[in-house]
Amino acid sequence: MMKNLLYTAILLLLMTSCNEWLDIQPEASVSEKELFSTREGFYEALNGIYTRSSQADLYGGEFSVGTTGVLAQNYSNSVYDYTFYQKTSLYDYTDQDFKNRRNGIWGAAYNAIANCNLILENIDEQKNLFAENEFEMIKGEVLALRAYLHFDMLRMFGPSYLTGAAEPAIPYVTSYSNKVTELLTVSEICTLTIADLEAAKELLENDLIRTEDYVVGYPGEEDVTETDNPLLFLQNRRHRLNYYAVCGELARVYLYVADYPKALTNAEIVINSDKFPWVDVADLLEADPQLKDRIMYSELIFGWYADGQETNLYNRFNSVVTGQYIDYNAARSFYEVGGVGAEDYRFKAWFTQVASSNNGSRYQINKFLRDEDLNLHPLVIPGIRLGEIYFIAAESAYSTDPEKAWMYLNTLRFRRGIGNELNESTENIDFTTEILKEYRKETFAEGQLFFAYKRLNATIIGQNNTSYGPDPEIFNIPFPEDEIEFGNR
Repeated sequence: MMKNLLYTAILLLLMTSCNEWLDIQPEASVSEKELFSTREGFYEALNGIYTRSSQADLYGGEFSVGTTGVLAQNYSNSVYDYTFYQKTSLYDYTDQDFKNRRNGIWGAAYNAIANCNLILENIDEQKNLFAENEFEMIKGEVLALRAYLHFDMLRMFGPSYLTGAAEPAIPYVTSYSNKVTELLTVSEICTLTIADLEAAKELLENDLIRTEDYVVGYPGEEDVTETDNPLLFLQNRRHRLNYYAVCGELARVYLYVADYPKALTNAEIVINSDKFPWVDVADLLEADPQLKDRIMYSELIFGWYADGQETNLYNRFNSVVTGQYIDYNAARSFYEVGGVGAEDYRFKAWFTQVASSNNGSRYQINKFLRDEDLNLHPLVIPGIRLGEIYFIAAESAYSTDPEKAWMYLNTLRFRRGIGNELNESTENIDFTTEILKEYRKETFAEGQLFFAYKRLNATIIGQNNTSYGPDPEIFNIPFPEDEIEFGNR
């Protein structure tokens, strides 16, 4: 029964994804064999997984700007709780609104994973369909997607490696089946994640993004070549899990399991590639929306193309009365506006002070605001950005080379307008505290801060210096009831 439901799901995805590759037949008449009888069918199936993962219940919403942002105490809450996140912000996991969102995350992620497995179970025997390097790129991306999704599910629902490496966590599903997959430990999940990512990295050795003439940048900009390839699959590699994105995800996982040398090696592959130029501050602060880069697009190693989420994101962040916002004092405290952050470009670019008759002065979050498609770049939810890679490099180097670690962290801060104080002695400054502060500033409303707090088993700092945890009751999100019941968890 489950296999039939999952296959129906992938067919529905394909019918709503980009149709430039395949004029797909009605659902009832398309068999698995027919779907995977052409290279276009594989392209369409893979594109469908990206499309599904960019919806509001995953990276287009709850797994980035929504639930994970609320759990990290990024947002203020109206007393009227228009967004129904107030109980989530208090870590009340019995609240039905929270349960509905959590159930959506779980179901969507494992649906996408099942569809990865469907492709993987068909692609090897159809290798002869593909031109040179296409087979390796598709299989590499699918393995990377499967790993990426599992790792985020681990970070959300399992204990952290630091506090419970040997404890049961989540299922790691590697076959397209209706059988229940057993729970594996945190350590076992990490081992399988790394194996998938290392295999993907090897398959993607010849990714076009690695060639000298592949230049990232803004659509239509002179010398940018990201959209030049006549094959859609080979365009905009940063909207897909490309070679450098896989290295970035490997750096994340190796940092998670405290394998600092391998984390640093993979982070430095990305940094030393010189493929992802620091954003021009003029673009970040530009007043004209047609010329403005709100998300530091040039620095994205991977992002979820979320063009269909424009209205949802607008409603979430840009309603003065009913949307998510951040309190005036909290915003200025998070970004240290009264001190080293007085000229922080991120604060200036992402927040606009507005007045509210109900709550006084507050800041509206403009990071994902769209201006009738006039913007400099497409609507993308960051998946892996250059700033986080610098954090990973800094953390990975700290135990053996503190000077190098501070160099990486301060390079990032200097690029954000924090400069003069960085040459002072770091002897009495707690490195982890500084890393967590910068995670919040750099990845605000992107979902990474909660995962960083959990990985480090650190106290979550909220608004007005309210603190939460560290506590497994906060960090370990309970499974959906259906998963517990039908999976015998």
